[in-house]
Amino acid sequence: MRRVHVIVRGDVQGVGYRYTLRMVAQDAGASGWVRNRRDGTVEAEIEGTAEQVDAVLAWMAEGPPGSLVASATVHDREPERTPGFTVLPTA
Repeated sequence: MRRVHVIVRGDVQGVGYRYTLRMVAQDAGASGWVRNRRDGTVEAEIEGTAEQVDAVLAWMAEGPPGSLVASATVHDREPERTPGFTVLPTA
């Protein structure tokens, strides 16, 4: 299992990024969470097999139509084996 913490910068709020990410992660079989941050970035933690996490990260680098991803910073975390994928309130 692999878990990553991701901060996505660019035009990523107000474009459906979080809700589309939830669908992408669920379709890939990954778990975790996503939320907007007050500084305009999107923060997420993704967990699953290496292939599941890589698939979600590939989508996150592009984002949904209408978004413009400038960068994504990824850090490995200890797996928590948390089920499901949640959209959290803004932090």
